[in-house]
Amino acid sequence: MCDKIFVRVKMLLWLLALVSLGLSSGCYYQKAPVPEEKPPVFSVRKVVVVGFRAAMSHGEKSDVIRDPLSGGIYMAAPVSRDVVQRMSEVLFDNLVASKKYQLVSPGQAMGVHSRLVDSDQNMGMDTIRILQEVGKTFGCDAVLAGHIYRWQEREGTAIGVYRPASVAFDLHLIRPTDGAILWRTRFDKTQRSLSENLLDAGTFFQSGGRWLTAEKLAILGLKKVLKDMPGGKK
Repeated sequence: MCDKIFVRVKMLLWLLALVSLGLSSGCYYQKAPVPEEKPPVFSVRKVVVVGFRAAMSHGEKSDVIRDPLSGGIYMAAPVSRDVVQRMSEVLFDNLVASKKYQLVSPGQAMGVHSRLVDSDQNMGMDTIRILQEVGKTFGCDAVLAGHIYRWQEREGTAIGVYRPASVAFDLHLIRPTDGAILWRTRFDKTQRSLSENLLDAGTFFQSGGRWLTAEKLAILGLKKVLKDMPGGKK
């Protein structure tokens, strides 16, 4: 009787050993190193700064629209020409200050852009294709363009508000040769107090604990996203 029990225990131990070996082999297989995919290498040194456009102009009603550059769906509200022009200037000034790129200004770019848009009826070009042609005209590595979707001014003062500032914009870096989007970013922010949003303490402290105007909030966001823009002089 003892011999039979011993045999059964021995067989059970063998089975446990085989199962354990199988599991360890499976784990080992899963942990096998996988070659990392290296990001594509591209050179961006000379950039045409087309700047911003309003996703919706004054007179239009707030609505959901499709971004002509990325195809993304966004909620948009009317934005004035003065805001668009001011933000395009701030964008260009920040890039000049970075000293990373050889730049073509929005003023230069819009001259070519307007000519292409005016002749678009004969050429049948979409937004990306027009930006490609702008980049090719200046012999640039990339074209920088974006849209402003929301520009809600604060109601109140720097100390207290009835309604805080709220802005939303995006930027796209487009390669003229094939229209590929090399980089894109989006900033969408409504200022909150520290007690309302502890996770966004950075914005609170950068604002000095005060309620920002829409322009100051947008400039803060613009400086943040431009830090991740690729390329530049080496």
